[in-house]
Amino acid sequence: MGAEEPQRESVMIVRETQRSQWNDFVAGSQAGDFMQAWEWGELKARTGWRAWRLAVCDGETIVGAMQILQRGLPGGKSLFYAPRGPLCDLRDEETLGRLLAEARGLARQQKALALRVDPAVGAAESECAETLRKAGFKPSPGAESNFGGTQPRYVMKVDISMDEEALLASFHPKWRYNLRLAEKKGVRITSECTREDVPLFYEVLQETCKRDGFAVRAISYYYDVWDLLIEQGLGAMFLGRVEDQVVCGALTLALGRQAWYVYGASSNRFRNTMPNHLMQWEMMKWAKQRDCSVYDMRGVARETGSEGEDGGLHGLNRFKRGFGAVYSEYLGEFDLVYSPLWYGLFNFAETARRQWRHRQTSSTAE
Repeated sequence: MGAEEPQRESVMIVRETQRSQWNDFVAGSQAGDFMQAWEWGELKARTGWRAWRLAVCDGETIVGAMQILQRGLPGGKSLFYAPRGPLCDLRDEETLGRLLAEARGLARQQKALALRVDPAVGAAESECAETLRKAGFKPSPGAESNFGGTQPRYVMKVDISMDEEALLASFHPKWRYNLRLAEKKGVRITSECTREDVPLFYEVLQETCKRDGFAVRAISYYYDVWDLLIEQGLGAMFLGRVEDQVVCGALTLALGRQAWYVYGASSNRFRNTMPNHLMQWEMMKWAKQRDCSVYDMRGVARETGSEGEDGGLHGLNRFKRGFGAVYSEYLGEFDLVYSPLWYGLFNFAETARRQWRHRQTSSTAE
């Protein structure tokens, strides 16, 4: 009897020398997302996380991957989180199983209490959700919140594969009017920004967060975004001006066929000039120039179709739908628990922290 043919598939922790191969796989994956890009792991490493990159390989070819961010917790424990991962056909139980086995081994070394995932897979893919459940995952505590988890579960995307004329024609007539109005009122949008422009973006971002009641990161974070992502060709900064005053700004990322509107800001000044409408249009044109076919406008409110929501077209939803964006719901956020006791304590502490922050925000608003 002849010797068995060696198994070609292997699972490994990916090293720095394989950065390009990793990003190529992420860019080419159907559910690929910038949060699985190598540079996003580097960015989060500057905010207290540690990045691990696991891959299932067939020879030299990656067939499944998962970037895990590790966050330290009290008691020497940690949490594993794979934003918009894992990247593989979730119906392929063997490949998924190999990734999870490697993650479990790493979790033992790093004392991780759970692995949290939220793949960019549509909610209609019930077979994928079933595979995750069979692998031991359960919905995370925040999966049914209005936001849907750590990352937005409800998003809106624009198909930008058509030519510019057809794309513009797909917008709501009022939105096309607002674009022309912005140009007539002297709004100028530019993506020809430099690192020295980061404080200009940050100033209007602070104004936005104060107006809307959100916390704002330190400016160093946005310098890191510039250095690690934009400077590496994965995105651009946009600034909108009226009479030489910056009135809006955005950071947009792109990888493969997709672009994402990640961070946005707008001033209270010159709002009647509709600068945000023109900025979205300029960002879509930028994405098209990079051969992107999908422009992801990211998170929106959950749509239920109730009359109280005006058919779901409320707030951000209404604004984004005016650009022809289509509402999409993902599978949601799931946790694979390694340590039930510590996992329970962690969720209790997280719930208490969120409630405290909500009370703080409410008292500030009053």
